[in-house]
Amino acid sequence: MTTESMPVLLDSINYLLPEHAGRVVVAGSHGGLYCAFKCLSCRVRGVILNDAGVGREAAGIASLDACEPHRLSVAAVDYRTARIGDAHDMFERGIISFCNASAQTVGIRPGMACRKAAELLESGAPDFQVMEAMHEYRHDVFLFDTAKEAVVCLDSASLIQPDDVGRVVVTGSHGGLIGGNPAKAANVAARFLAFNDAGFGMDDAGAGRLIPLAERGIAAVVVDCASARIGDGLSTLHNGIISRANALAGKAGFKEGEPLEDCLRGYMQ
Repeated sequence: MTTESMPVLLDSINYLLPEHAGRVVVAGSHGGLYCAFKCLSCRVRGVILNDAGVGREAAGIASLDACEPHRLSVAAVDYRTARIGDAHDMFERGIISFCNASAQTVGIRPGMACRKAAELLESGAPDFQVMEAMHEYRHDVFLFDTAKEAVVCLDSASLIQPDDVGRVVVTGSHGGLIGGNPAKAANVAARFLAFNDAGFGMDDAGAGRLIPLAERGIAAVVVDCASARIGDGLSTLHNGIISRANALAGKAGFKEGEPLEDCLRGYMQ
């Protein structure tokens, strides 16, 4: 692979920019619907994402079908073969687990090395159609009638705002460190944070934020990817079953195997 044909490596799909149009992208993000929207909006040539354990309603690979009407080739790396949130690791170690029909047309198959798949994506020829805008959402959710404080429910941790300091925040994002950087575990000092475990995966990456957050005094948990749709903050809140808690969350009563919503009710009363 020549330097000119090297893919763009992005640890998060939120780093995708209009100037990446026409390029092959390997992104460390899960393969959910918003990732499809970003790739279609920026008109990339092809993309490889992380399957995030596939999870509830196959949300971790929803982008594959979403991009097919546009003939945009999309493949996903097996979460057990490379760290989610780390595009370089995916490019070097990742093995393809899923691909859409357009990706198959250019020769991509499950079991193929990510590096080889990225090379094949160079021959992709998307046919972009008109699409509706898609957004990630913030919701304030009151868990009981007398609640004085709302849970901040976000489809993506990228939506955390400066005034979320000290608040209870539930996200649809994976629990991995972006680029392996502990400083990116959270943008602000929330009181509590929840994420999707993305199947945990290679090097336990899906829970990578938990210890750095504890070291910053933030209670945090991840929920089982099979219990909640990744990329959907409301699903994390209402459907999520805790699969791991950091030390601070454990002391606060959050237990593995318990519904997140139930634990939050007790925590916030």
